[in-house]
Amino acid sequence: MRFAQSSGFCGRALLYAAAFGLAFSGPSAALEKVGPAKVNVEARKQPMRFSWVACEPRCGSWITAVGLVTSETLKTFNDFAAGRDLAGATVVLDSGGGSVNDAIALGRRWRELGLRTTVGTSVVVTTAAGDRAAVLPEAYCESMCVFVLLSGKTRYVPERAHVRVHQIWMGDRAENARAASYTAEDLTTVERDIGRLAKYTFEMGGSGDLLYLALNIPPWEALYELSRSELRSTNLVTTDRVADVLPDGEVAEAPVADLVTKPVQDRFPGATNAPAVVTMTGQPTKTAEAEPSGAAVVTTVPARQ
Repeated sequence: MRFAQSSGFCGRALLYAAAFGLAFSGPSAALEKVGPAKVNVEARKQPMRFSWVACEPRCGSWITAVGLVTSETLKTFNDFAAGRDLAGATVVLDSGGGSVNDAIALGRRWRELGLRTTVGTSVVVTTAAGDRAAVLPEAYCESMCVFVLLSGKTRYVPERAHVRVHQIWMGDRAENARAASYTAEDLTTVERDIGRLAKYTFEMGGSGDLLYLALNIPPWEALYELSRSELRSTNLVTTDRVADVLPDGEVAEAPVADLVTKPVQDRFPGATNAPAVVTMTGQPTKTAEAEPSGAAVVTTVPARQ
């Protein structure tokens, strides 16, 4: 199945930039300096890490969340949150997904804190006036990341971001799913996790359309990219204003030519009218799967052209 093309949307495909005087704290806190923009693609393949981006005197602050959700992610986040007042803060996601049940637990924790969510890549951009902390809209939220995004009390997705969904599957059989054998216990595991995911989706305010779209894409097909209208119909997007998730930050009309990210080589190509994304033949993309033990793990599914 091909990815859906994006329709028009009121939100702008912008860099959201904070003002000067940067401070980065927490695990993996140092943001990469870019000029032109260069992002750390490898970080998306690692377990999720969090950092706090703050600046002075008049600008926004946010949490970066980059990487895959694993069994350690909730603890990592709780350790990061210790001693910080994160109520109502914004989380900027760039993730290929991860563990089903651990993503659900993380999402519920974020909803407890009233966090807001968006998709982007946090970087440091060098300008004539000095360095800025910035969020580039060219980023990815795939598979279970989409359901973590759903946990935000307010949710914004920039036009240049890629939000993609996929079925959950048995982790040890996803690469050759049609030829693999399955027991009744295996099917019970998947059915149970689908039920948990459905319950969570409705708790977070998502619609049945989100589950319908995700559960229609088997592991032998490319991840499905949600269109702008689908982001709305699934209730993944609650606002078209970046200021609703980064209310104190500047919104910079930065020239795209100066800020475009390097081609990403671990993702599927998007719609034909989207920015080019290079896919290496046989390069895997990450998706969330359910393993026979009942826990959910991350596995890889070969890219299909």
